[in-house]
Amino acid sequence: MAISSIFKLTLFLIITSTATSSGDTITTTCTAIHQQISTISKCNYIKTNPGCDPNGYINYLQIFYCNFSQFPQLGFILLLLWLVVLFYILSNTASEYFCPAVEHLSKTLNLSPAIAGTTLLPLGNGSPDVFSSIIAFTGTSDGGEIGLNSILGGGIFVSTVVVGVISILITYHRKVVILDRPNFIRDVVFLLLTLSNLLAIIIIGKITLWASLLFVSTYIIYILLVSYMHFNTMKKQKTILNAVDKDQDTRVPLLCSVDEENVLHVTETHVPCEEQAVSNMQKSYIGTFFYVINVPFDLPRRLTIPMITKERWSKPLLVISATLAPLMVALIWNTQEEILGSNSSMVIYFVAGSTGIVLGTCTFAFTSSRNPPEKCLVLWYALGFLMSVTWTYITADELVSLLECLGNIIGISPSVIGLTILAWGNSIGDLTANVAMAMYGGADGTQIAMSGCYAGPLFNVLIGLGLSFVLVTRSNYPASYLIPEDPDMCETIGFLMIGLLWALAILPKREMRLDYTLGGGLLVIYLCFLSIKIARAFGLLSV
Repeated sequence: MAISSIFKLTLFLIITSTATSSGDTITTTCTAIHQQISTISKCNYIKTNPGCDPNGYINYLQIFYCNFSQFPQLGFILLLLWLVVLFYILSNTASEYFCPAVEHLSKTLNLSPAIAGTTLLPLGNGSPDVFSSIIAFTGTSDGGEIGLNSILGGGIFVSTVVVGVISILITYHRKVVILDRPNFIRDVVFLLLTLSNLLAIIIIGKITLWASLLFVSTYIIYILLVSYMHFNTMKKQKTILNAVDKDQDTRVPLLCSVDEENVLHVTETHVPCEEQAVSNMQKSYIGTFFYVINVPFDLPRRLTIPMITKERWSKPLLVISATLAPLMVALIWNTQEEILGSNSSMVIYFVAGSTGIVLGTCTFAFTSSRNPPEKCLVLWYALGFLMSVTWTYITADELVSLLECLGNIIGISPSVIGLTILAWGNSIGDLTANVAMAMYGGADGTQIAMSGCYAGPLFNVLIGLGLSFVLVTRSNYPASYLIPEDPDMCETIGFLMIGLLWALAILPKREMRLDYTLGGGLLVIYLCFLSIKIARAFGLLSV
C-alpha cells in the first residue's frame, strides 16, 4: 500500500501539468495533411497548423514532411527505427531500473509475497501499458481512444497469445503442470467483473470523478481478497505441519549420507587453445559492439537514476545521479508546464539545483567507495523508483507521440494503433518473461507466469485506465469525461471475455492441466479478433 501511494503521488505530481492542458492539442485536425498536394504545402501546413504540434519533445511530422520531403521512404524507415529504440528504452527501463527498485522496496518494507505479487510485480511488468495509457489520455484529445485500445489490446494479447504459447510449449515438452484452482478462478472471475464494469462505462459514454475513484478502488478489494486467501492458506498449512510434528517422534535429518559411487562427477571437455582463443575473441568483439551501441541509451539513465545494488554499485555514478535527478525532474516539469513564467521556472531550477547539490554532497561524504550504503535504504530505493517512473513517463510520452505521427502518415485510426503496435510493443516483455519463467522455472515458475497473465491485465485495466480516468475527470471536474465513441471497443472487450471464458471452461474440465486444447483455442480466438480488426481498418469489412 505504501508503494501504491508513492506511485500515485509521483504520477500526480509529474502529469498534472499535462492533464490540465490536455485540451490545447487536438491531433485529429492534422489529418487534413493528406488533402495537401505538393510537398511544400504539406510542410507549410505542418508548421502553421497548431493541431500538428507534437505532444512529445520531437516534431516527427515536421521531420517527415519537411526534412525528408524528397526522401519519404528514408524518413519513414528512420521513424520506424526510432520506434524500435523507444520500445527498447521503455522495456529496458522497466526491467533494469523500475523492477529492481520495486523489488528492493518490497523487501525493505517487508511486504508479504501475496501483497507484493498483486501490487508491485504487476506494477513492474505492466508499467509500459500503464504509462502509455496515462500519457495517451492526458496528452491529446483523441488519446483516450489510443489509451483504451492499448490496454485492451495488451490484455487480450497476454490472456490469449501468451497463455496459449505457454500451454502449447508446456505440452510439447511433455511437462505436466496443474494450476492452483482457487487462485485461477479468483483472478479470471475478478477480471471478468472488471471488464463488465468497463463495458458499462463505455456503453454509458461518460464517467465522473467519483466513478473513476470507485473504479480504481476496486483493485483494493482484489488485494484484500488475495491477502485473505493467502493468510488462510498459510494458516491451514501451519496447522497441518504442527499436527505432523506432534505425530512424529523422530525427525528426518536434513542432510543424509551419500555414497561416493552415486555422485555424478562432471568431467571437463578440453577445447583446443586456438579454437578457444578465437571463440573468446569473437565474443569479445560482439560484446563490445553491443556495449558501444547501448551506451548512448543507457548512460543518461545511469547518470540520473540512483542504483545501490551490489551488482551495479559505483560511488561516482551515485553521486552524479543524486545531483542530477532533481534537475531532471525540474526540467521535465518546466517543459510540460506551459503556463509557468520565467520567474517560476528559475525558482524551480534553483530549488532543484540546491536539492541536488545537498544530495550529491551527502552521498559523497557518507557512502563508501567499495560497498553500497546500508542505511536509509528506503530513501535510496524510493529515489530510484521516482526517477525510473520519470524516465518511463518521458519514453511513453514520446512513444505515443510517434505512434500518432505514424497514424497520421499512414492514415490508420488511433484505435488500430492502440490494438496492434502499442499493445504488441508493451506486451513483448510479458511474452518473453512469462514464457521463460514457465519453461525454466519449474512448476512454481509456471504458476507464477500463468498468474501474471491474468493479474497483469487486471492491474492494467484498474490502475492504468483507472488512474487515466481519475486524471482526466479531475481536469474536467465537475463535468464528466466523455468516453471516445468507438464501437470497436465493445467488440474488443467481447473477444477478451470470450478468451477468459474459454480458459475458465476448459481448465477445470481437464483438472487444471495445460494442454493443446487450451492453447490452440486461445490462439484461434486472438487470430479471429486480429483478422476482423485489420480487415475493418483497411475497409474490407463494414462497421
